[in-house]
This record gives sequence, C-alpha cells and structure tokens, in this order.
Amino acid sequence: MQARSAKFRIGQVVKHRVYPFRGVIFDVDPVFANSDEWWLAIPENLRPSKDQPFYHLFAENEETEYVAYVSEQNLVIDESGRPIRHPQAKEFFRRDRKGQYQIDRAGLN
Repeated sequence: MQARSAKFRIGQVVKHRVYPFRGVIFDVDPVFANSDEWWLAIPENLRPSKDQPFYHLFAENEETEYVAYVSEQNLVIDESGRPIRHPQAKEFFRRDRKGQYQIDRAGLN
C-alpha cells in the first residue's frame, strides 16, 4: 500500500458523508491501521479502500459521544461552526476565537 497525503488535519471538524455524526480529528493514519476484523465487519458494498488516510475522531451524534475511525473518502468538512461536545475534545484541544480547534499543549504535560 502506498500512503498518500491527508486531505484533513488534526483539529479539523468533519462529518461523515453518509451517517449522521461529526467530530474533531485527533490523529491520522496514512493508510488503514485497524484490525482486519474491524474492516471485514463493514458491509462489502460500503467497505473503503485501505490505501487512503484514516482519521481518528472525537465523534458525536444526537445521542452520544464516542471515538470513531473513518476513511478519508467518507468525510467532508463540517461547516456548521457548532462546538464539539465530546469531553475528550475539551481535554486535548482549545477552541480559538474563530472556532478552530488547536492542540492544547498545556494539557499534554
């Protein structure tokens, strides 16, 4: 597998192209780095290619917050401007005056 450049960056708020959830990116894998069991659990007609960036998100939907692992092909930028309510996002990032998420270096010590 050949890695390609990531389209999105850490701290960017994105939403899933199909499913109703959104989140802030906290890590990026240049290619698929999860288990084959996880990948095979995705219906074959929806299964993404492994040779693309995959993103770790502090994710949320209407009901709950969780961590998601999503292929680049299934993400789009979330332009709602709404803050992320996931509690770990508040520990890892600070939100600037423009509403962008920046890594909170003080929280990493």
